[in-house]
Amino acid sequence: MTGHGDSGGGNPWRRGGGRDDPPRHTPRTTPRPSRADGPHADAAPRTDAGSRGSGAPRGPRPPRAAAWPAPDSEAAAAPRPERRDELRLHGLNAVEAMFARRPDALRKLYLVQSRIHRLQPLLKWCVSQRLGYRVVEEDDLTKLAGSAHHEGVVADVTRAPVPVLETWLAGRDTASPSCLLWLDGVGNPHNFGAILRSAAHFGIDAVLLPAQGGLALSGSAARVAEGGAEAVPLVRLPPAAEAIGSLHAAGYRLVATVARDGDDLFRNAPPARVVYVLGAEGEGMDPVLTAACDRRVSIPGTGAVESLNVATATGVLLASWRAAHG
Repeated sequence: MTGHGDSGGGNPWRRGGGRDDPPRHTPRTTPRPSRADGPHADAAPRTDAGSRGSGAPRGPRPPRAAAWPAPDSEAAAAPRPERRDELRLHGLNAVEAMFARRPDALRKLYLVQSRIHRLQPLLKWCVSQRLGYRVVEEDDLTKLAGSAHHEGVVADVTRAPVPVLETWLAGRDTASPSCLLWLDGVGNPHNFGAILRSAAHFGIDAVLLPAQGGLALSGSAARVAEGGAEAVPLVRLPPAAEAIGSLHAAGYRLVATVARDGDDLFRNAPPARVVYVLGAEGEGMDPVLTAACDRRVSIPGTGAVESLNVATATGVLLASWRAAHG
């Protein structure tokens, strides 16, 4: 991470002459307070390009931030164990979507110098709420994000609440068209993120997470979702038999998505209130859950490949449902 460097080497009192010349004025007897002790301790450090005497033009400077003790570069950049109620986001669209919908979720912000102008609203929020932010180097962000695909910003945020199915269904309309996705074994963060992106694009009401397995939003999934993770509610399911009963009671029909031997997706109109159940790539759906669904559908193709990637298949399913039910 960038920090405050010394403006010059050698004797700090010397303006000219030899090394042994006496100082031109008496040094302070009281130590000068460090920046970390002052009211603007957390103001972003200058990058090397913006240091005094560097001769290089300065980029935009962020507003002064509230106090946040400045750790050394290695400690600040080291990935830390994530708290269960917190998430480390990275990627511009993911961070900006979070701020647009849940600004109070922001806890800390890290960014590179080149993102200061675009992220001014977030920086001003940090100042007004006395939240820490820090201008860092690209390598530091890579360490913080655990990925080189951070797009110049990392944010520590509180997780959005994930209600249980009964709570989410309570009081909802049971007559209007509605589409839900039930993820059965989908765990790859890139597939999860791409599914959330498609779900947001087509206006899906919720993504249902299995009772077992611990599937939860990760920073990588949120980045791939490109802001879609903030637009689609995540709902935690109870055990399968209970979940199916609750969904049927709310007027939904469950449709299993299978690679072959299902009804042709394009020849059969989807139910107005539908839950598409998606299995893990390779393993597919749990056979017991497949048997419990009301219908099975397949996406027809040329046969040149065995099947579509689960995230790609999701996009096809949702486009078909949206075309039928607007």
